[in-house]
Amino acid sequence: MSRHLQRDLDSLHREILSLSGLVEEMIEKSIQSLFNRSFPLAEEVIAADELTDQKEVLIEEECLKMLALHQPVAVDLRRIATVMKVNNDLERIGDLTVNIAERAKCLVQYPNFEIPRRMERMVDITRKMVAGALDAFVGLDSQAAMNVRHLDDDVDTLNREIIYELQERMKASQAEIEPGLHCFSASRHIERIADHASNIAEDVIYLVEGEIVRHQPGLSS
Repeated sequence: MSRHLQRDLDSLHREILSLSGLVEEMIEKSIQSLFNRSFPLAEEVIAADELTDQKEVLIEEECLKMLALHQPVAVDLRRIATVMKVNNDLERIGDLTVNIAERAKCLVQYPNFEIPRRMERMVDITRKMVAGALDAFVGLDSQAAMNVRHLDDDVDTLNREIIYELQERMKASQAEIEPGLHCFSASRHIERIADHASNIAEDVIYLVEGEIVRHQPGLSS
């Protein structure tokens, strides 16, 4: 590997870590805004989206520039390709936190609406998946990445249970319909964040093992 390629890879690594930290902060604030009915926190999440978009574009441009200038092969090529994919997933997670924040703003006017208790568990697993996927990426740990993928089924199950509970509550009381729909949407957005964390984990496995595991039979996705 040339010295210039190594320098650019190191710079790219710092940029993707910076985006990761920003997105994790957005996840935390969006969840707090939802459970605490915090309009100001929701606004902070929405305002941060522009910066995540800017960082995502910058990282993609750097990746394309490196492919053109250095024409990397083997593991270096896989690393740049993986960063491009992780970059996209992080940007989409950022978008989903904005969606959660928007639902939180709507729920501010329903202070007595009870968020399903299962959602706390789903949020905890989703946080663990995002952090675990990013740690696996930094540590080039394919086993840790595989463990992240296995958690996705738990999130899917909890999401289905939450949706069923909300549907039953909306059937029983008309007053539950509007806040229930906002909560329904928030649950789906959290579930989608877990999906993107699973995607990142799959990308780590590709980077380390050189194997594409997405859509393989018998593996969660």
